[in-house]
Amino acid sequence: MATLIAAKHPSPIDDAETIKKACKGLGTDETSLISILAHRNVAQKKLVRQAYEELYQEDLIQQLKSELSGSFERAICNWTMDPAERDAAFIKEALKKATPDYKVIIEISCTRTSEEFLAIKRSYKSLYKHCLEEDVASKTYGDIRRLLVGVISTYRYEGEEIDEGMAHSEANILHQIIEKRAFNDDEIIRILSTRSEKQLRATFSTFRNMYGTTITKGLLVNPIDEYIALLRTTIRCIKSSQRYLTKVLCDALNDLIAEEHGLSRVIISRAEKDLKDIKDHYFKRNSVTLDNSVANKTSGNYKTFILALLGNNSV
Repeated sequence: MATLIAAKHPSPIDDAETIKKACKGLGTDETSLISILAHRNVAQKKLVRQAYEELYQEDLIQQLKSELSGSFERAICNWTMDPAERDAAFIKEALKKATPDYKVIIEISCTRTSEEFLAIKRSYKSLYKHCLEEDVASKTYGDIRRLLVGVISTYRYEGEEIDEGMAHSEANILHQIIEKRAFNDDEIIRILSTRSEKQLRATFSTFRNMYGTTITKGLLVNPIDEYIALLRTTIRCIKSSQRYLTKVLCDALNDLIAEEHGLSRVIISRAEKDLKDIKDHYFKRNSVTLDNSVANKTSGNYKTFILALLGNNSV
C-alpha cells in the first residue's frame, strides 16, 4: 500500500501560482513547497508542471533547483519528476560515478515492472541520446557486464503461470553451478535474466526445499567479489523487492553520509506504491518505525519532506 497522502482535486493553476509566490523574493518559502508537492500524486504533479510552464514559460524542476539546495533540493526535484524520467536519472548518476554503482541499476531493473522499465529505457534515450544498454556495456566489464546487460535487456513475462518442472530443473542447474563454484556460467545469467519473477521465485523455493539452504547462502563463498555480490542482489530483488528495499533503507540510515541517496531513492520511488508494506518490514526487522528512524537521523526541510512522503499526518 502507498503512504502518499494526496490532496483531492487540487487546482494545478493554483498550485503553480503558490509555488511561484513561494520562490519570489530573497528567501524561499519551503513550507509552502512541501505542503503542495509532498501531497500530489504522479498525475497531479504532471499537471502542476504543465501549468507552471504555461504560466511562466519556465520548467518547474529547474526553478526548484535554482531556489533550493542540498538534500532537500535533490529529493523534492526527484519527487516532482516523471517516474520513468527519475529512474533514468538515477541510473545515469550511478553510471557516472568513478566506480559505477551497479547495485542501483540492479535495484531499479528488478523492482520495476517490465512496462515501467521499458518506459525508463525510453526516457533514458530521450534524455541522454544513448540507449541504456549501450551505456551500461561501455561502463562495465566481464561478468558484471554480462549480468547487467542481460538483466536490463529482458522483458519479463508477468503472468501467473508457473512451470513446476522447469523450477525443479533450473533449481538443479543452479545447485550444480554453486557446487562447482562456476558463478560465471552462462546458465545462471540466462535463468536470472529471462524468467518471470514468479517463475524465479518458484525456482528459489524449489532450491531451498531440495537442498535445505537458499541460493544466496551458496553465493557467500566470496563476499567481497563484486560480481557475486551483484548476483546476490539480483536474487534478493527478485525474491522479495520489499525486503531488499528495506535493507537499502537500513543501510542508508546507518550511514547517511555515504548512503543518503538510497534513503531518498526508495522513499520517493515507493511512496505511491508499496511503501507502507516496506515500513512494516522495517519495523519487523528493527523494532522501531521507519518514521522514527528518519526523524532521528535527518533534519530541516529534508526531514519534513521525507516524513510527509512517509504519510506523517502532522506534516
